[in-house]
Amino acid sequence: MLQNIIICLIIGYLCGCLSTAYFIGKANHIDIRKYGSGNAGTTNAMRLLGVKAGLLTFLGDALKAFIPILLITYVFFKQDPNVNLLALYTGLGVVVGHNFPFWLRFKGGKGIAATGGVILAFDWRIGLAAFIVFVLSVAITRYVSVGSLLISLLFPIGVLIIYPGDIHMLLVSVIFTVLAFIRHRTNIKRLMNGTENKLGQKAKVEEK
Repeated sequence: MLQNIIICLIIGYLCGCLSTAYFIGKANHIDIRKYGSGNAGTTNAMRLLGVKAGLLTFLGDALKAFIPILLITYVFFKQDPNVNLLALYTGLGVVVGHNFPFWLRFKGGKGIAATGGVILAFDWRIGLAAFIVFVLSVAITRYVSVGSLLISLLFPIGVLIIYPGDIHMLLVSVIFTVLAFIRHRTNIKRLMNGTENKLGQKAKVEEK
């Protein structure tokens, strides 16, 4: 079991290291980590390069989690009785790789689009609930960070409801929440101070 967990974490991490925002930024002749918030993720890409770049970043980051989890679940470990747990560990590896890609000196994104891909591939019911919560919370507050934090909280709640009694899966899902809050600590401070950027605000492409 431990060997399979390690394999899934490694596969996930390598997939997560494929930084969509970085590649899109390079296609536009910038290192996105040096502009705006410095975050290699969907929101920063959208603010710096426009809606199309943001959507492409979101799609790429979600798919790099969605695809390997499906492969783990339905191809590589489909006969394993712990396949759902292995899927979660694969997703965890993706988020860690996205947040801390070794080839970019461990400076990546915040992992929310990747987490969304994990949730949807893991269980579509939790994924649907997360999508609804994200859309509604962002529409009401205009803060992407609020929606991001809420879906990270929803993940372990969904696991607890749909997979009651599976403490191991619950603990792994809680790690996603912890990672999200750690990566959003500056956003949380700005939310508390009332200085957080709202959806639609553009950032100037000026190097830091």
